[in-house]
Amino acid sequence: MKSVLFRFSGLVAGFAALSLLAAPVLAAPAAAPAAAAPQQKVDPNRPPQPSETKEFGDWSVRCYPVTSPSPCEMVELLVNKKTGRRVLSVLIAYIPSRNQHVMQIGLPLGVMLQNGAVLSSDTYTSDVLHFRRCDAQGCYVETPIDSGSLSALARATKAQMQIVSVDGKKFQLVFSLNGFTPAHNALVELTKQKATAAPPAAEQPAP
Repeated sequence: MKSVLFRFSGLVAGFAALSLLAAPVLAAPAAAPAAAAPQQKVDPNRPPQPSETKEFGDWSVRCYPVTSPSPCEMVELLVNKKTGRRVLSVLIAYIPSRNQHVMQIGLPLGVMLQNGAVLSSDTYTSDVLHFRRCDAQGCYVETPIDSGSLSALARATKAQMQIVSVDGKKFQLVFSLNGFTPAHNALVELTKQKATAAPPAAEQPAP
């Protein structure tokens, strides 16, 4: 297998991805701002910019000035140094009102979608993770992640995404877990401070 490990310090704003990741939560209308609160002009052509950023090893925690049940994220982004194109992004968000984490993994175009991807480390191996969508930048796994899986990753030092390209070649995309635990602790604390309540999950009709 081939291994790729490139780190990029200029992280791309990930809130648009988070919105898609937590779409059932963020689809609810936002609460009206208080009358005294200044309203921020939004440029629809520019991604929201973080109002607070903290670095923890190879991970960044960013919070955005938005009304949301999950306004913060922890993220690591790897790019190819020669082309500047993203190789791998790992983004985790927390929804306090549901005590739920969600994860988005961004991978390059050209992956074999039907094979999915596997996240593994020396302490954890996921089931096959299925791709949810693709765009011009790549293809995305978007899924809840439970506390047991997060704890297992926190005990490791590095992890990798195992993927297969459309021509059948297997790749391991290695990423660092340096700073994962303090980044996660900060994510939970900051999100609890800044989040609005998520609407209750819709009840499924009886069969």
